[in-house]
Amino acid sequence: MNTADEFTAKLHARWPEWGIGAVFLPASQRETAFAWFALLQELTDAAWTGADATPGLAKLAWWNEELLGWAKGARRHPLGAVLQPHPAPWMALAAGLLPLQGSRDRPLSATPAQAGLDGIALAVAECEQGLFGTGANPGAAAGAIAFDLFAVRQLLRGEVDLAVHPPGTGPASRACTRPRRLQSAFVRERLRRVASGQAAAVRPWRSLWLAWRAARSTR
Repeated sequence: MNTADEFTAKLHARWPEWGIGAVFLPASQRETAFAWFALLQELTDAAWTGADATPGLAKLAWWNEELLGWAKGARRHPLGAVLQPHPAPWMALAAGLLPLQGSRDRPLSATPAQAGLDGIALAVAECEQGLFGTGANPGAAAGAIAFDLFAVRQLLRGEVDLAVHPPGTGPASRACTRPRRLQSAFVRERLRRVASGQAAAVRPWRSLWLAWRAARSTR
């Protein structure tokens, strides 16, 4: 196992749904998708986990420098070997890390915007367009991604409340890339399960159905 694989293994350990969902991605996108969501997991863990915010702040500062390096063609982190060659706006993603950290202490809010996630969501949407194809519409996709990030924050912080933050129905719209639509389906299903008092883990048959529906979505 190389070091990039170690990070994608962490993604699969937390999100085993991808072991099933990957079949609905083109083979050429799978390695990139796993590396991308592993990167987002590193960033959101740094922002939102741990009793003390200081280590996460230091980690995000390191990632800010790393992503600025990716924009210039340099890389140190092993995930960069997979991600950095793609024409994604790494500088914009770096700029979103400070507000991502700032969202840590926001109270449970009615909207992702009140949690300060709109800017980082747009940067994520623009990166996903660069990573997975030009068919996506970052401006339209940013709203769905902001909710996904907000849902992950709820799950990590134990603040799930669907009565205040309804996830909506169906997969994310066609404005999103296919990898994003699958991840959105997985995140929202977990949010629904936890809010209804169930374990977060999604059964394999349910993961298969969610991934199939998200992959074929035209909404």
